[in-house]
Order: sequence, then C-alpha cells, then structure tokens
Amino acid sequence: MSETTKVVEGDKTKDGTFDQVKRFVARNGALLGLVLLCVVLALATPAFLTGPNILNVGIQAATVAILAFGQTFVIVSAGIDLSVGSVAAVSSMLVAYTGASMGLPGWFTILVGLLAGAVFGALSGIANAYLKLPSFIATLAMMSVARGLTLVISDGRPISTSGMVNFFGTTIVGVPVPIVMMLIMGLIAAVILNFTSAGRSMYAVGGNMEASRLSGINVHRTQIMVFLLSGVFAAVAGLVIAGRLHSAQPQAATGYEMDAIASVVIGGASLSGGKGKVSGTFIGAILLAVIRNGLNILNVSSFWQQVVIGLVIAFAVSFDTLRRKEDAH
Repeated sequence: MSETTKVVEGDKTKDGTFDQVKRFVARNGALLGLVLLCVVLALATPAFLTGPNILNVGIQAATVAILAFGQTFVIVSAGIDLSVGSVAAVSSMLVAYTGASMGLPGWFTILVGLLAGAVFGALSGIANAYLKLPSFIATLAMMSVARGLTLVISDGRPISTSGMVNFFGTTIVGVPVPIVMMLIMGLIAAVILNFTSAGRSMYAVGGNMEASRLSGINVHRTQIMVFLLSGVFAAVAGLVIAGRLHSAQPQAATGYEMDAIASVVIGGASLSGGKGKVSGTFIGAILLAVIRNGLNILNVSSFWQQVVIGLVIAFAVSFDTLRRKEDAH
C-alpha cells in the first residue's frame, strides 16, 4: 500500500470521526449544554444541587414544559402557536369563574377549562387550515382574543379557585403535583408523536405538505388536530398555574409562549417542520428553568435574566438555521 493511500485513508478516518462528533453534538447539544450548566452552577454555589432547589427547578419548568409539549405538535407540523399563554390564562379563568360564580363542582369546572382550551386551539387550526391564515397570524389573533376574554370574565381581578383545582399546586408523597403533571403530559405527548398514526401525519405534513396530501393524508384535519392538542395542553398548564396560586390571574402566563417555543427549538426541533422530539423539548424547558434558577441564586437582576434568556433563544434559532443549511447541502 502506497504512502499516498495511507494518508488518504487516515484523512478519511479523521474526517469520519470529526463528522460523528459533530453529529453527536448537533443531536445532543441541549443535553450537553444542560449538563455543563449544572456543573458550572454546582461549582459556583453549593445551594444549587440541594434537594429543595432541584424540586424548585422542576416546579419552575413544569408550566413551560407542558405548554412546550403542546407546542411541539404544532412546530413539528411546520406551524407556530403564539396563543398558548393566553389560552392557559382564559382556560384557568373559566375554571375559576364557573366554580366561584356559578357554583359548579370542581371536576366539572376542570372539564370546562379543558374544553375551552380545545375550542380555542381548534379555532386557530380552522383559521390556519381553511381560511389559509399563516399560523403566526391566526394564533396572534387568538392570543389577543383569549387574553381579552380573560380580562372580560374576570373584570381584571383574580378569582379564587376551588379545592380540586388547588390540588394541582400541592404535593404527593413529597413530589410536587406540577412535576407529576409535567411528566404525565410529556408521556402523553411522546406516545402521540411516536406511536400513533396522528403523530406520523404530523411529521409528514411538517416535512412536505404537498407530498402528504398526495399520499392521502388529510392535511386540514392534521392542522386542526395539532392546534387543538396545543390548546388542551395549554389548558392543563393553566390548571397548574391556578393550583399553585390558588386563584386564576388575568395576566397569568404572559410571555410564556416565547419560553415554550424556545424550549422546543432548543430541544432540537426545526422551525421549518418535520423534526422534533418530546424528550428534546423536555430538556429545553429544564435548561431554561436551570438558567433562571441559577441566575436567581447568584442574585442576578431579573432585567439581566431577560437579556440572557433572549440571547439563548436567539442562539437556538440561529443554530437551527445553520443546521438546516447544512442539511440542505
């Protein structure tokens, strides 16, 4: 074997190893970032790895994670849902109102909230599928409608919630219910995406809508379904918020839609659709919670926290853009 051949083979081996490492980092960047961040915070402050603080991180991540699980359906299908925060607020407000002002039993008020989330989500899906409104515009309009109805129902004031709703803010055998709900909703989302024909349709529609239509997939039904699911998950997040606060707040979950979208993108989903995993979304939500928690422990101003989160979101979207360009080549 000639020296030239050896060199070429050696270069191929190096290139192959480098490509493997690059692919591993691209696929597991969020997890690696989370581990690195936890190590840095553990070294910076001994309070970070204490049991109570870890549970606190889980509680902080729970609401955003539940919203983000619902958002994953939409982004995988090449859409975006800006209304999830407002839908969470109006759903929880309807739960509180039907319980406090109408005297309905707790279990029924919870069903009302879940149904409200489904209706708001379905309306966004119908506007996107049949009225041909871009998902950005359809959900932006729904965000305003839902938030406005929240203020109308409450007259701008908090409404106390019943005992059954407050259960969502308690603990079970030492484990906070918000964390339990986060894990349950994550499992449900993973099953839908990975083990059902509906999940396969979401990936197909997000990857190539026209090809999906020609292959017999009901694209309109899939579009409505992903927004309906996003609305239901938002309603569950609203229950968790109301349970923690023992009341429905008219300004609850304001701005949470951005954290939900960021969690999905940080977790490896593509804004162009067809790609995304619930496990990645979960890691993205935990990463954002760890950042906020760590900055709080280090006494960093809340104003600077917003700057840091904004930079993380910008980095995640930029990384997604570069990743798509590389995939195209």
